[in-house]
Amino acid sequence: MIQSLHEFVLRAERQRPQATAVVIKDRQVSYGELWAEIERAAAGLSDLGIARGERIGVWLDKRIETITAFFGASLAGAVFVPINPILRPPQVLHILKDCNVRILITSRDRLQSLDPALAECHDLKFAVLVDAREGDGGTAPQVVDWAALQAVAAPGSQRHPRVIDLDMAAILYTSGSTGSPKGVVLSHRNLVVGGQSVSHYLENGPHDRILSALPLSFDAGLSQVTTAFCVGARLILLNYLMARDLKRICAKEEVTGLTGVPPLWFQVGELDWSDGAGQSMRYFANTGGHMPLALLQRLRRIFPKAKPYLMYGLTEAFRSTYLDPAEVDRRPDSIGKAIPNAEILVVNGQGKLCAPGEEGELVHRGALVSLGYWNDPARTAERFRPAPGRPPELPGEELAVWSGDIVRADAEGFLYYVGRRDDMIKTSGYRVSSTEIEEVVYATDCVEEVAAIGLPHAKLGQAIAVVAKPRGRGPLAEAEILAACRRDLPLYMVPALFVERAELPRNPNGKIDRQALAHELAGAFDLPRQETGTG
Repeated sequence: MIQSLHEFVLRAERQRPQATAVVIKDRQVSYGELWAEIERAAAGLSDLGIARGERIGVWLDKRIETITAFFGASLAGAVFVPINPILRPPQVLHILKDCNVRILITSRDRLQSLDPALAECHDLKFAVLVDAREGDGGTAPQVVDWAALQAVAAPGSQRHPRVIDLDMAAILYTSGSTGSPKGVVLSHRNLVVGGQSVSHYLENGPHDRILSALPLSFDAGLSQVTTAFCVGARLILLNYLMARDLKRICAKEEVTGLTGVPPLWFQVGELDWSDGAGQSMRYFANTGGHMPLALLQRLRRIFPKAKPYLMYGLTEAFRSTYLDPAEVDRRPDSIGKAIPNAEILVVNGQGKLCAPGEEGELVHRGALVSLGYWNDPARTAERFRPAPGRPPELPGEELAVWSGDIVRADAEGFLYYVGRRDDMIKTSGYRVSSTEIEEVVYATDCVEEVAAIGLPHAKLGQAIAVVAKPRGRGPLAEAEILAACRRDLPLYMVPALFVERAELPRNPNGKIDRQALAHELAGAFDLPRQETGTG
């Protein structure tokens, strides 16, 4: 019985040690080799004094060391924290401090970009560099060479803490409706059941060659790893540069499965695939936003043998729904039904289950519900609440995730995404906090008041617009604000539009009326509305 994340690889190593586990560029690593690497990494991390439940940050692009770090942390009883490679130093430092990272596994350039603010990370004791050079040093944190870390003990020679399925395994950082990103704590059960559930409905097996094109810090990106290793499939790592790179890898590796977000699919759809590079694709899956029907049809022509899966994911519950490919032609705008071993409820404002056609909040219950937000009881209490319909005679309390997403279900139980209850912006597959953008704009001291909003965009889902009242009498210092956003925010959070206003509209409570602004500027990108499928 699999109860810990690293046991996926251990089982595959015992069953098919020579089978290829991971491919990156021209390097292939078998399950036998990968497990040996994981054991060495776990031994090295234990030698550094990592304790059960302590956090290990991994700020790397996709490489063998990244995968080894995740699963080595799991074997050592620690918790891995994937950090998106495109994040800027302010976001990385927030993560390191927020969840008290003790060991950071990264590269020389990335570590240097954090100076001198690393001194603020009081819990960070070691920085393990995958490209360390002679002379690299430092005592705060102490620099360790990855190769030396893996050489401290022979594979299998060290005992590691026993973990059970309810123990912490990973923390994924996602934007909240207010303030800085929050850490979603995933248990081993969440990751194991997630891998088993997704691989079941995608009909994955050892024959599959799954292309990892999404960030591993993204729940859908990490799901590609767990799905592949759950069934002993081949995982192909791609540090996505351009769509033509993806096409080249699909042809070279005969990829059978690919999950993406709409901006990626738009680029894929614009390529010429007439050379048959997509013939090996068995399925493709969309998540993170709406997929226009015309694009879906284009992808089905590119991948003629592939089944399309339209999915909805929730970081707080890892995965949530999918639309059976057999239903795509009948209801291409549906997010489907609950994945195996999960239940999705639609609940109204009174906490009652909605009737068919009635809009309500999507509530996810089951084994995939995460442990909550790291060190944030207030926001955890807002989002993780008792599941509706639990018999009062049953003692204790079952917590479900109240998503904040508004959906409706038809008479047959198929779900349809409607919108958000809060001010979250959904762009390029990411959930973005308007407050986080506004804080960067306010820090420029160029505005008196500002509101960041999401506007409809056919390729991005939503594009970010900043509406601001300038400070003083001069015009809005757009260039200065844009430079600050590019410096302090990852690319997907940089505003695409700046709008100057003498005053911002108010709602009856005196707050900025974001809905009025969104309605007023809805056509700013002059993109026609299309029939859509939802991911």
